[in-house]
Amino acid sequence: MKKLMKSLAVTSLPNSSLVLPLLHIRLRVPATRAVGVLVFGMLFLTQKGQSLMEAMVMLQWINQYHRYKEDVELIAKLGFDAYRFSISWSRIFPDGLGTKANEEGISYYNNVINNLLEKGIQPYVTLYHWDLPLYLHENMGGWLNKKIVDYFSVYADTCFASFGDRVKDWITINEPLQTAINGYGIGIFAPGRHECSSTEPYLVAHHQLLAHAAAVSIYRSKYKDKQGGQVGLTVDCEWAEANSDKIEDKIAAARRLDFQLGWFLDPIYYGEYPKAMRERLGDRLPIFSEKDKELLENSLDFVGLNHYTSRFIAHVRDSSDDGNFYKSQEAERIAEWEDGEAIGEKAASEWLYVVPWGIHKVLNYIAQRYNNPAIYITENGMDDEDNDTSPLHEMLDDKLRVSYFKRYLSAVANAIRDGADVRGYFAWSLLDNFEWAQGYTKRFGLVYIDYKNELSRHPKSSAYWFLRFFKGGEGKHGKEQ
Repeated sequence: MKKLMKSLAVTSLPNSSLVLPLLHIRLRVPATRAVGVLVFGMLFLTQKGQSLMEAMVMLQWINQYHRYKEDVELIAKLGFDAYRFSISWSRIFPDGLGTKANEEGISYYNNVINNLLEKGIQPYVTLYHWDLPLYLHENMGGWLNKKIVDYFSVYADTCFASFGDRVKDWITINEPLQTAINGYGIGIFAPGRHECSSTEPYLVAHHQLLAHAAAVSIYRSKYKDKQGGQVGLTVDCEWAEANSDKIEDKIAAARRLDFQLGWFLDPIYYGEYPKAMRERLGDRLPIFSEKDKELLENSLDFVGLNHYTSRFIAHVRDSSDDGNFYKSQEAERIAEWEDGEAIGEKAASEWLYVVPWGIHKVLNYIAQRYNNPAIYITENGMDDEDNDTSPLHEMLDDKLRVSYFKRYLSAVANAIRDGADVRGYFAWSLLDNFEWAQGYTKRFGLVYIDYKNELSRHPKSSAYWFLRFFKGGEGKHGKEQ
């Protein structure tokens, strides 16, 4: 066994500076691996441009922008040695166009990165976590306009040049599916569009893929030899398990995975969208030119996977032909076994059930379908209801979350034993934070934030469980159930 190594990481918030702090440690089974966490935080900075999320929602962030040194100190005390955070596009280029960089923003991130390194903590950086500069949305349609690929390329190039001498691990885009579907299909995320849900999500996803590939091309041609880093893409997926042994249910489950993982990974590994999507969406699905295919081919060094839960899938016939993302899948998501028992314990969010065997299966699926790429589990976790009437000691005693992490980490270890090349695991999240459409009503953090008492930080039982885990005080061989 190699020595257990600890690390922590963060991801971006939709308009953030430092966002989604993500714990990132190393698993002992069967070799050196990684495990981690995420959080949200920020406030406005002089000369920073406004992002689309800021324009849509008035937010009281957890102020990680001003308190990052305090949070980095907390990370160090909890024993982590890496930190993943996201850079805000509009903090580097206020209008997103790339004409003039905001030196104050660059200086801020340099200070963050240097502070982390001084503490022996390695930075992991996401370039885009849904914080589109407002100017790009209002003046050119944002991700609906192919020109955004050029603007994103300039932004990525500037980040690589400014920070790449110290940052060695990059993620271009976090969950492009969520931007496409929830932002431009259902409309519950920024920019809140749903009027053209049969076409716009597929165009948005297409342009995100091209932006990712362009950024990777820039890194490999200009920086990789000198800086020696790696670049990945983070996709999200709930495991899809056939609801029965019927062939139509098995095909529906496979189709569901095509519409999640395949949508973004197939073009990179196979040069085109999955057959199931092409058959059902027809000309609503954009076409890659030969130049696009060349740019996309193998354009990642690792797959980032965000995974929380799983569902049973049954085939359901839908005769409509409107290009709707969910109807086109002809797949019903079911959260119960045949006897009516829930697929797993229920978390606070209506969509989240504790299903550890699902992460085992999705890791093996990625390994088998995409020639066993390096994988970082970039988000995994569960939430509690926010209950400000409960005493603090009750809110800190998060037994179900401890059980969740034990069982999911056991499932990850089993996937590694099966041969999946899992390099890291990131738990969502380090701090309680703003949860998109759910606001502050749900708490995912290992550390409790007291919103009514100067945003004070209080580690929960799960945080101390991870600390014991890192020190070898918790078994690594829990049951996957």
